[in-house]
Amino acid sequence: MIPVLETERLRLRGWTAADFDVLAQFFGNEELTRYVGGASNREDSWRRLSSMAGHWSLRGHGLWAVEAKDDRRLVGWCGLLSPEGWPEPEIGWSLFAGEHGRGYATEAALRARDYAYRDLGWTTLMSLVHPDNRPSIRVAERLGARFEKPFVIRGTEVGIYRHPAATPAKH
Repeated sequence: MIPVLETERLRLRGWTAADFDVLAQFFGNEELTRYVGGASNREDSWRRLSSMAGHWSLRGHGLWAVEAKDDRRLVGWCGLLSPEGWPEPEIGWSLFAGEHGRGYATEAALRARDYAYRDLGWTTLMSLVHPDNRPSIRVAERLGARFEKPFVIRGTEVGIYRHPAATPAKH
């Protein structure tokens, strides 16, 4: 069961087949996908959607579809991932065309990180960010994450950005 998380403006929810056309349009855009594995045709986009949905079954956590509450449009994704080859669990995010500059990535990532710390009991998270991906670096920094070290993943050098540790619950 994929939990539904909410913020003031956003709903983080599980993926549905109805999300595919919007996702395929995103994955078909080379500019938007250059830091998340590159562009894909529709068939490969289906495999990517299936992988994102299946991550929940295999790991017990994953990426949520992020929709705006005001009109229920899909604005991107955000969540917790730990695919094979990752050094540790990551919090990641990506926004679709026309959705940048509104604070959605930061808002969704804060909620997802809170879920990881409070509900899953995790104590730390990292984000893998390409050094040329200035918008994602700014989001990581707004979240309080700091560059820790370079890391090579799937043949590409990225930076590991360390998120602040979970704060102990007050009693």
